[in-house]
Amino acid sequence: MLENGKVHNFAHACGMMEKDTDIRRNFSEKGKRKMETWRFVHTGNRIPAENMAIDEAILTAHSEGKVPPTARFYGWKPATLSIGYFQKAEKEIHFDRVREENIGFVRRPTGGRAVLHDQELTYSLIVSEKHPGIPASVTEACRVLSEGLLLGFRKLGLAAEMVNLATEEEKQKYTSLGSAACFDSPSWYELVVEGRKVAGSAQVRNKGVVLQHGSILLELDADLLFSLLKFSNERIRERMKQSFLQKAVAINDIMRSLGRKEVNLSDVELAFKEGVREGLQVELQDSGLTPYEEELAAKLVKEKYGTEEWNKRR
Repeated sequence: MLENGKVHNFAHACGMMEKDTDIRRNFSEKGKRKMETWRFVHTGNRIPAENMAIDEAILTAHSEGKVPPTARFYGWKPATLSIGYFQKAEKEIHFDRVREENIGFVRRPTGGRAVLHDQELTYSLIVSEKHPGIPASVTEACRVLSEGLLLGFRKLGLAAEMVNLATEEEKQKYTSLGSAACFDSPSWYELVVEGRKVAGSAQVRNKGVVLQHGSILLELDADLLFSLLKFSNERIRERMKQSFLQKAVAINDIMRSLGRKEVNLSDVELAFKEGVREGLQVELQDSGLTPYEEELAAKLVKEKYGTEEWNKRR
């Protein structure tokens, strides 16, 4: 189980800075050795508990040497509100509204804040802590694994960049205190387009394995998201929402503002699969989950991610 793992509260975005492109050579040095092969798994749309259970099942299988490093793409059915490992569910989430809107709900094994998973591509990367391309530092590892995201956005024609939030002043520019929304929270590195956050990651380390996952938004429904969160009054809710919209943006919001054609999920999947391949300098071999992973995921749904104890315990 992941309860005893090291959970890192990266809300949304710790990525790769352009000046560190040489880090990719840690994964595969062309001309010196054969390019490494990672497994690529697309599990389609799954219920909330299954999505988190599959990520943990892959982590466990990789820790036992049963599967290679894995990149996974997935979606959610129904649209789902996920919260970070440390959040207080009853205090921060408006569960009556969640039920009224037929929104799924799950607690992630990683840190961060609330994310509304709807019109998006969700990814996870699972690799051993001892992999030669993975730095010991959590922040540095997040930067390395996130380079594929940077390249994915650029393949869609967006001028994405990594911003190093080295000072408290810079962090404040990208955060609003008091909001439970994940895209409204700070980390050391932010992936931004035109000054607004577009994606990022949360990470947990357990059993000697790094699990990093995150959301790549095609569309962003801030009204719905903030209706699912608790605030002391409506004035504060509206203020937090407006602050959030100044700091977060979805891919198609940018496309429309630039007068470009909107992208669909297939466009995004192709761009980011190629981005991950190039960013980590690995081959991606299409595959599926193993029977072991399927069985373990089903067990984790029943005993952990599908339970009230896990999802609302804090």
